[in-house]
Amino acid sequence: MDLTGDAERGTTERVLTLLGLLQQRPVWTGPELAGRLGVTARTVRRDVERLRALGYPVQASQGVGGGYQLGPGQDMPPLLLDDAEAIATAVSLLAGAGGAVAGAGEAALRALSKLDRVLPTRLRAEVRALADSVVSFDGGRTPVDAEALLTLARACRDEVEAGFDYPSHGEVRRRRVEPYRLVASDRHWYLLAYDLDRDGWRSFRVDRMAEVAARAWRFRPRPVPDAATYVQEGVASRVYPHQARFLVHAPAELVRTQIPAAAAVVRPHEDNRCEVLSGGVNLDGVLMHVLLLGHDFQVLDPPELGQRARELAERLRAASG
Repeated sequence: MDLTGDAERGTTERVLTLLGLLQQRPVWTGPELAGRLGVTARTVRRDVERLRALGYPVQASQGVGGGYQLGPGQDMPPLLLDDAEAIATAVSLLAGAGGAVAGAGEAALRALSKLDRVLPTRLRAEVRALADSVVSFDGGRTPVDAEALLTLARACRDEVEAGFDYPSHGEVRRRRVEPYRLVASDRHWYLLAYDLDRDGWRSFRVDRMAEVAARAWRFRPRPVPDAATYVQEGVASRVYPHQARFLVHAPAELVRTQIPAAAAVVRPHEDNRCEVLSGGVNLDGVLMHVLLLGHDFQVLDPPELGQRARELAERLRAASG
């Protein structure tokens, strides 16, 4: 018989039970903990030291009203959640992944991906059912299917291929990709992936996907472009039939406050200026948008847009009388 192994498992279970008790209320006395755990006060002290060694800041105080309590620490140690707490946390993270607070969506999805790795199978159906009943109002971001988002997050984490139906040029086609990153903009969730059928990097809107599924085949990671920059450039320019580039005589920090991230890419330039890359259905609209920013600017590309700017300038001068 492996008596040593049984003893170690018993100690581990007892220490985890002690951690759960310390998380339930502010202060426990030594005799209270000993009674709940069925051990001596000396064993409680040893288990407290084990928790401290694992990074849990267990504080002890003497006298009337004293005892053991779990205090704040410098680092975030693992949390011990019961079934109800795990379900509530997962559902809250699913709702938070669709939120509009800057950076909160990505953080919620990362946390959910970590929780998903250790979530017991018996709880998954309940999490899914509760998530379907949660509706969050967000006037900016388009809602997405929580299960699809989590499936893609798992595929990115585990480096396995994914597939989904996606509309392209009026036709829905099955796409087969190597998923790398999920990116939340102010309006949509995007997946940065390597398209295996088109042999190139693509960004896909998650709300346009259907029948999202992870595949069994693992892939060897490729050198990946900066996800946020790639998606932003794609949204701001590559998806439009016409692109334009301007040199704006104003700091990039200021211009970014004037142009939504989904409308243009703003890059710092020397002498307190910036480059603006934008796209549109027609170049006149792009030109007028930059004009109305209220800063001096130059047209860098395409060359014909500079000629168009001169023509519009003459028309405006004539209209002023």
